[in-house]
Amino acid sequence: MTAFVLTAGAARAGESLSAKKLLGRAARHSRLAQDQKHVNPRSIRRYRAEAWRWQALTGSVRTHRSISPSTSAVLRFWVRAAGRAYAKAIHPPHKGAWLCIHRYEGSWRDSGDPYWGGLQMDRGFMSGYAPRYLLRRGFANRWSPLEQMWVAERAYRSGRGFYAWPNTARFCGLI
Repeated sequence: MTAFVLTAGAARAGESLSAKKLLGRAARHSRLAQDQKHVNPRSIRRYRAEAWRWQALTGSVRTHRSISPSTSAVLRFWVRAAGRAYAKAIHPPHKGAWLCIHRYEGSWRDSGDPYWGGLQMDRGFMSGYAPRYLLRRGFANRWSPLEQMWVAERAYRSGRGFYAWPNTARFCGLI
């Protein structure tokens, strides 16, 4: 099983970053922030955007804090917030179930009409549970596997359970 991790900058560029690389960058910025009294506001905004991106994906409440003045304490706060949000995002509650459903459904990049992505979401499903992703990024075949799993998790939590995938959920022993 491979880890699919996208940071805010990498999502725009389409690059994958490993968890090790992301945490290494955060640690480096945190060490730099301890050495300096004044910090580049761009670094703070980048980690704030990263934290908010992962919090939006998981359905968590946005973390708020004043971004001025640009001090090392503020940067450390946002680095830690981004790390906590990322750690939650890479572990969806029913990840094993979604991976099992994906095994029977299709490729994460499956673009066959009328179902898209690794969990075979149709237009109504995507517009109901991920309208922002649908507008900004297109159909599910263009989303990362984590994003697809969190959208499916939203459907699960809304009361649909695994019944949106009746046959594959039976194969996996979920129904």
